[in-house]
Amino acid sequence: MDGSGFETSNAPVNDTGALSFDLNVAIATFRRRFRLFAAVAVVVFAAVVLFTLQQTPLYTATAQVMLDVRKEQVTDMSAVLSGLPADSSVVDTEVEVLKSRSLASRVVKEMKLEQDPYFNPYLPGAAGPTAWLFTLKKAATPTATNDALELQRRRERIVDNLLSGLKVRRAGLTYLISIEYTHVDPKRASELANAFANLYLTEQLEAKFDATQKANEWLDTRVGELRDQVAQADAAVQNYKIAHNLLSAEGATLTEQEISGLNQQLALSRASQAETDARLAIARQQLARGSTGEDVGESLNSPVVQQLRKQRAEKSAQVADLGGRYGDRHPDLLKAKRELADIDTQIQAEIRRIISNLEAQAQVARQRTGSVASSVSSSKGTLAGNNRASIGLAELERKAQSVKTLYETLLARFKQTTTSDGIEQADARVVSPAKIPTGPSYPKPSLNLALGLVLALGAGAAAIVLAEILMAGLFTEDEVERRLGLPYLGAVPTLGTTVDDSKVLKGLSPPDYLLAKPLSSFAESLRKLRASILFSKVGEPVQVIAVTSSLPGEGKTTTTFSLARTLATSGAKVIVVDCDLRQSAISQFLKEPAPVGLLEVLNGIATLDQALINDESGAHILPLAKSAYTPRDVLGSSAMHRLLQDLRNRYEIVLLDTAPLLAIADTRILAPHADAVVMLVRWKKTPVKAVQSALALLQGTRAFIAGVALTQMDLKAQSRYGYGDSYYYYANYRKYYAD
Repeated sequence: MDGSGFETSNAPVNDTGALSFDLNVAIATFRRRFRLFAAVAVVVFAAVVLFTLQQTPLYTATAQVMLDVRKEQVTDMSAVLSGLPADSSVVDTEVEVLKSRSLASRVVKEMKLEQDPYFNPYLPGAAGPTAWLFTLKKAATPTATNDALELQRRRERIVDNLLSGLKVRRAGLTYLISIEYTHVDPKRASELANAFANLYLTEQLEAKFDATQKANEWLDTRVGELRDQVAQADAAVQNYKIAHNLLSAEGATLTEQEISGLNQQLALSRASQAETDARLAIARQQLARGSTGEDVGESLNSPVVQQLRKQRAEKSAQVADLGGRYGDRHPDLLKAKRELADIDTQIQAEIRRIISNLEAQAQVARQRTGSVASSVSSSKGTLAGNNRASIGLAELERKAQSVKTLYETLLARFKQTTTSDGIEQADARVVSPAKIPTGPSYPKPSLNLALGLVLALGAGAAAIVLAEILMAGLFTEDEVERRLGLPYLGAVPTLGTTVDDSKVLKGLSPPDYLLAKPLSSFAESLRKLRASILFSKVGEPVQVIAVTSSLPGEGKTTTTFSLARTLATSGAKVIVVDCDLRQSAISQFLKEPAPVGLLEVLNGIATLDQALINDESGAHILPLAKSAYTPRDVLGSSAMHRLLQDLRNRYEIVLLDTAPLLAIADTRILAPHADAVVMLVRWKKTPVKAVQSALALLQGTRAFIAGVALTQMDLKAQSRYGYGDSYYYYANYRKYYAD
């Protein structure tokens, strides 16, 4: 019993093989779907050929532009607008610039494409790439040419048409850019390709020229402004110096110079004061020691003292002379002594005057030193104020210097840009102008036909794959086991496909043909099915067999009756019970309607022997009589259980012809009481989903599913296409049959 709730004769088939590729299966599938493949391929290839024949020849001209990484250095000054760096992203950017609408607009203006009907769909006789669209819209599109929006829209449409034929691409990782233009006129194609290349270079030059012109204008204005700012800054510095007495000469301010001079004067004054004080002190020390002052340095140097000393010496000599000649009381001697004393008095008076002069000089020196020291202190105070003011001066000077530096820099740059004006170079150059193409680039018949052939083959293969995916039915033994997970019991072919000449059938039904041709391939298919069913339960006998299907019309009754005749002719004691209470299809194989049948036996109206019909093959038939009364749940009644037990005792094989699972619930009631359930599926017709739904109905019933058998198989088609099925090799062993 598997996980789905019903028993099978084997474990579920491993589905891993479904993912593997089998060339023989592919070949067989191709052969089976060859007509579909051929039809789709022919239609697609014919469509490609027709499309190619209807296409207007187009010509493509190519111009090549190279981004030039080498620049001519006419001057050593840098340009206002620098050249393009030669990296990959810049080259890709320039490719987009070449495809830009602004450049295309310039080409439209330069080439006067507004007057070209190919690009302007609004002109009479327009035949451009979108002319058909505007032919449809002319009735609804306003034609007010004075309307600015309408004019702008028309210009944009012309640009769109122009860009539709343009292709710009980079050549690998090089600096080369190919500009391709496709047009119906080869000359026009080359003109437009060259126009894009030339206007691209012109646009680069104009961009640099405009940048230089704007830079010159800005620099000229800015230099003039800075010149005034420099003058204002210098005037502010000078006014600040004057206002704060910060005038200077030779790098020092006047106050600093004044302090320097005063310091020198103070040093000299202090030296002079020290000298005067020293002379005065020495003189006082000499006088204090009892000196008459004659030995004082100032006295020795005094001309008055020297003259008085000279006179005293003369008088002293005269006194000595007079004293030697006269006596002490001599008038001349006394006179001379008085004159000598007078001279001494004069010398002392002169010495005192000298000492007094020294004191006066020392006082003057001290006052002078104090005055100079006071001036130095005052100047230092002024210098401190100047130093504080110099902070503001430094700020003004820095501002003035920065303005002056900027002025000088911009002035120098202005001279450079003025010099470089007119010598701008483009960042690219045309290395290969577009030539007039000699042959069309589109369409290419050989390429189109090759692509059409590939497309046709691909479409045909896709159609086969799609058809196989959408195919609802089952075709071969592999498909049965792979998609249903149940054993494959065999196949019952359609009788007409087993013979070459349908006249030999002479209106025979399959069960009748079975008796007439017991060695035919049709009879052998029933014998194979019989063997598969009887040995489906390993080690256990299979006696009661319920034959069912998911839908009506799958050959269930014909197969059941044919299987009964096969069993009977092989010597088995077999009975067929018609359990399809709605259809009673077994009756079609009876020579005359049965008066009583299964329902009458179950109701006790008739005995089993009264209801049985003997078939010419030796099999017994328990049919359904034409009764107006059909009780509910009759197949699940105890009477039905007793009948089945009775049949088990009397027959070797009991075949139950049941109703379709999806249509009637009776089969689900009867299936658990059978030893095996055989699911019949119409070859290539019954949807797999229907079979799976029918099997799902048996879940939980504990019914044993012996497997699946295919019915109404086209034996000829299966022998050609059904790789993986035993009938694929039918031609190899057909000689063994006597059809």
